[in-house]
Amino acid sequence: MITVTESAAEKVKEVLARQGKAEGAIRVQVKGGGCSGMQYTFSLVDGPRPDDQVVTDKGVRVCVDPKSAVFLQGAEVDFVEAFINGGFKVRNPNASGSCSCGESFSA
Repeated sequence: MITVTESAAEKVKEVLARQGKAEGAIRVQVKGGGCSGMQYTFSLVDGPRPDDQVVTDKGVRVCVDPKSAVFLQGAEVDFVEAFINGGFKVRNPNASGSCSCGESFSA
């Protein structure tokens, strides 16, 4: 369903360890908003919700709710170290368009 790059996996593990949540996970959600209609949100969580789809990739658990899973099939989460527009990014083959800043998409 969804994969993570080495860079993203390292950053998630680093932040979880710093927060004392080594057994935690990253939640990736798709919500309405942004210039193109939908946007990604990321949060660190203690674990999955009962209805989540959970993928473990490169030692990191990724939790995705059923509504978001529809938009994230085949997507990849990356982490980009950059002064401007750095952070977690999603490469999504389901996106038909995105805004110029890359923070929102349409499907």
